[in-house]
Formats: sequence, structure tokens, C-alpha cells
Amino acid sequence: IKELFYEYELILNAIKHYLVPEHELLFFFEKKKLLDCYKIKESQLPKILINDPVSRYYGAKKGDIFKITRYSETVGIYITYRVCK
Repeated sequence: IKELFYEYELILNAIKHYLVPEHELLFFFEKKKLLDCYKIKESQLPKILINDPVSRYYGAKKGDIFKITRYSETVGIYITYRVCK
């Protein structure tokens, strides 16, 4: 599967931009462990669109889950999860 990017989309590297938090695509067993640990369904997680620049960069498919790590002065490290829709 090939992903088509336009030139204007490649001018700015969305992954390395200082405002974009670190994203990590979870493997199947990590996804299952996460859902079992919190006793939730995929549909209960916040969403990230499949056509989001970060999702497209990682080649995410529907149902894939991202682990997003944010850094905050007040909280420190904050981890959240989002499912591709």
C-alpha cells in the first residue's frame, strides 16, 4: 500500500514539530493489554482521524491505537491513547 503525499504536506514535518506530542503506534498485544487493563472497548477511547497527518505518516489503519505522550510544566508526563477512525 502506498500513501500519496502532496508537496505542500511535506514542507512541514508534522512529526518533529515542537507543538506535536510524541506518538507511538501500539502493536496488537499492547492494544489488547490496554483494553483489558482498563476494561474498556475501542469505541470508548478518544478518536484520531485516519487522514490526520500523524496517522498518515505512520500508515495507521482503522482500529489502530496511538499512545500519545505529552510533557507539561504542571503535570509532568501525561499519557493518553487515541483510536484511529
